[in-house]
Amino acid sequence: VLEPPLPYSQLKTLFLDAGNTIVAMELDYIASALKAEGVTCNLSDLRRAEAAARPVVSAALPRLRSTESIDSFEFYIREMLLRTPMTPAVGEEGVVTLAHNMVPLLDRIGRVKFWSSVIPGTPEALSAFRARGLQLVVVSNSDGTVDELLRDVGLREFFDAVIDSHVVGYEKPDPKIFLHALEVVGAGAETTLHVGDLYEADVVGARAAGIHALLLDPYNDWPLVDCERAVDLKELLNRFTED
Repeated sequence: VLEPPLPYSQLKTLFLDAGNTIVAMELDYIASALKAEGVTCNLSDLRRAEAAARPVVSAALPRLRSTESIDSFEFYIREMLLRTPMTPAVGEEGVVTLAHNMVPLLDRIGRVKFWSSVIPGTPEALSAFRARGLQLVVVSNSDGTVDELLRDVGLREFFDAVIDSHVVGYEKPDPKIFLHALEVVGAGAETTLHVGDLYEADVVGARAAGIHALLLDPYNDWPLVDCERAVDLKELLNRFTED
């Protein structure tokens, strides 16, 4: 059952997740790591597989404890690689090994570089949201580096505040991180919309704080969810314009 339509004309504040909402993984790092193991794949296949893995990662979040643990990163990469056509095909056991070997990659490269691919159309959408008078806030499960990441990629200037789970001590889906974000910018829950890519973290967490929620679903991988979806921020912007 869908919740009632989102009250776009009444919204004053937009909370945005960081990863897969405004920035994406630099998939070249993963492709290069696979190449070093003698395996080749197509970047567009990797990108598609990453999105297809999200519902599985989301469903596993309660048992993975945290979206920031090494276990969950390894699980995420494994689910992504399981859905990626590779040459030669390595089978499930091979994928498990490859994913395990990639865990040190994130440490070596660092999150700032690993998540430094700005999703096309993002600066334009953020600029348009601001022009509509919306407050913009990043609410991200991260490791204390999300502010630096946004500065590095030139997006920090669009945001009134950046809320990083590592800094504030609460992680989505804990409603406390959302309530903290509301407090920081003086926003009301009923006029705030949170946008993210993982149902369990973003939609469940925002709703627990009384905030409206929307799920980004670029390839229609979440047909059965009970919330509004959008392909990207550009499509979301159009809803504001139409309302």
